[in-house]
Amino acid sequence: MNAAAPGPTTVEQVLYEVKKVIVGQDLLLERLLVALLARGHILVEGVPGLAKTLAVKSLAEAVGGQFQRVQFTPDLVPADIVGTRIYHQHSGDFQVSLGPVFTNLLLADEINRAPAKVQSALLEVMQEHQVTIGRETHRVPEPFLVLATQNPIESDGTYPLPEAQVDRFMMKIIVGYPNPTEEFVIVERALGATAAIQAITGPEQLIALQQQADRVYIDPSLIEYAVRLTNATREPALVGLGDLARYVTFGASPRASINLVLAARALAFIRGRDYALAQDLLDLAPDVLRHRLILSYEALADEVSADWLLDRILAALPQPVLALQGR
Repeated sequence: MNAAAPGPTTVEQVLYEVKKVIVGQDLLLERLLVALLARGHILVEGVPGLAKTLAVKSLAEAVGGQFQRVQFTPDLVPADIVGTRIYHQHSGDFQVSLGPVFTNLLLADEINRAPAKVQSALLEVMQEHQVTIGRETHRVPEPFLVLATQNPIESDGTYPLPEAQVDRFMMKIIVGYPNPTEEFVIVERALGATAAIQAITGPEQLIALQQQADRVYIDPSLIEYAVRLTNATREPALVGLGDLARYVTFGASPRASINLVLAARALAFIRGRDYALAQDLLDLAPDVLRHRLILSYEALADEVSADWLLDRILAALPQPVLALQGR
């Protein structure tokens, strides 16, 4: 597949299949594909009933991958996620039973309802793409994507993810309600038979798409822009916004700069280009950075959000001028 070739691309065909079932949620679906191509993971925040589970399941069917869903609860233990060793009395030995993380797309539903040790077990496999059970190490299938959800409207019985662990997610997506037209179509579709989704690719072809996305050209000025943006979240005075410093306790880590460039490269590939533009970084910056800002108590008192701070910083930071060498 050539990213610059005219006509429908494989990625567009995948989106077309998913849209047979999912109404709206264009940003969520696009970001899911970005994460899939950039080998990242996504944290989704939204109230129940917004088709988060259905979106991931439909995407898994369209890309021809395996899908697993784990409902996180307070009584969950790490073995329920990664697997464990089971003793067989007849043979007198232990056999490994692999957990649900051994899949291509894993939905960790309401991840903040499980204790910290369960969250850590999941986040470890997200980082390392492997699980150690006993003395044996098992690799998870490739490609591997975790979509974790959390409910913003209640906090009873929850265990919020520590900031250091939230940083492992490439993006955090805020899912909102559909508009009235979209909701009408949702209800209308619910009254009929569910559309069948065809597998457009397979895991091997998806890995090939990842490798093609890796070859998207990133101008050095875009890398510099990502680094300057990340540094501005730590020291807003660098872009003339010193008055915002009191709202930020800790800014984004270097992992934010890396993920912003990787995600922009994948987004450019999805948009049919073999080179990234500043607009790709601008579109993804809120999703990559919002969960990496640790706000101060003064920000909470003044009802200042991470998105508001990022809007101010992005407006103050000059966009790079690209020398695309004939592209």
